[in-house]
Amino acid sequence: MSARFSFTRVAAVLKKEFIQMRRDRVTLAMILGVPVMQLFLFGFAINLDPKHLPTALTIEDPGAFSDAIVAGLMNSDYFHITHVTRTPREGEQLLDRGDVSFVIDIPVNFSRDLVRGTHPQILVEADATDPASGTRAVGSFAQMAASALRDDLKGSLAMRAQTSAPFDVVIQPRYNPENNTQYNIVPGLLGVILTMTMVLMTAMAVTRERERGTLENLLAMPSRPVEIMLGKIAPYIGVGVVQSGLILLAARYIFGVPMLGSLWLLSGALVLFIAANLAVGFTFSTVAKSQLQAMQMMVFFLLPSILLSGFAFPFRGMPGWAQAIGEVLPVTHFLRIVRGLLLKGNGLAEIWPELWPLALFMVGACAVAMARFRRTLD
Repeated sequence: MSARFSFTRVAAVLKKEFIQMRRDRVTLAMILGVPVMQLFLFGFAINLDPKHLPTALTIEDPGAFSDAIVAGLMNSDYFHITHVTRTPREGEQLLDRGDVSFVIDIPVNFSRDLVRGTHPQILVEADATDPASGTRAVGSFAQMAASALRDDLKGSLAMRAQTSAPFDVVIQPRYNPENNTQYNIVPGLLGVILTMTMVLMTAMAVTRERERGTLENLLAMPSRPVEIMLGKIAPYIGVGVVQSGLILLAARYIFGVPMLGSLWLLSGALVLFIAANLAVGFTFSTVAKSQLQAMQMMVFFLLPSILLSGFAFPFRGMPGWAQAIGEVLPVTHFLRIVRGLLLKGNGLAEIWPELWPLALFMVGACAVAMARFRRTLD
């Protein structure tokens, strides 16, 4: 071995590394794709100031003043009226299902009290399971409504318009009265952690067998492909259940997250979600040629799952194309189910719109994983 440093030998090794990198298409995609993905997601999809949030309106005192407030809401950038309810109970049901972010209630005798100068109250109920999504919208409501009424407060009512606001706005954060971010983050971590660990562990299932040379032993066994797949996935279901139990115990007794809904419904949703992620990871393991490639594929699935699911950033603040991608991801629906069960006390009827897409994704992912595994065995 020559003791002298040689740039020629360094160049030879450098050339070899570039050739290997070029041949490894997954690694090349990782090098080029992840920065581009992050650039587009953070540049276009992430919005910390969501606009046009779905709003339900309960008008218990129809009249000119109520019409002025409605017109102001329709011209506002923050509120988008999607439902008009007849009773406050209907608005509460919309909040429970997650159909709206706000319910605005214009009470009985609002016009009479406004004329008398007794400062009537407008109730704004906000879905506070994600405290960051509606903070600016709620803060802008009082000024917007006062501006909308200014043109109607004329003549003897002109003095009312000169005050800061001729009415009071009562903000009621539902499901999270103290706007505690832990109530939002900790249940969301259940979905993110399970996604990361379940996909990662099963993504290495077949590639580990291939690298160790034991895949031939599986092929020689008198077992059907579906039996091998279930046998390799089943242990990780138990791992996922244990992880879920630890996270839920920490959420309840360390972070004080309420658990108002049925634990049986939560358990059923957990099994569907774990199975869906295991199937995704198993599919990756049949495509990847090494454990490194399997881990790289997992990153491409994990990044959108964190950024486009509503875990890290408000889901309704994202553009339409980003929301469409997010709706395909199982963690998006699982987060809504978990927050609905723990914070809202939802039942099966409320979580069903999120439960069936999760079940459909699980069935589709298992079918793809089975088809890919059959091809691997052939």
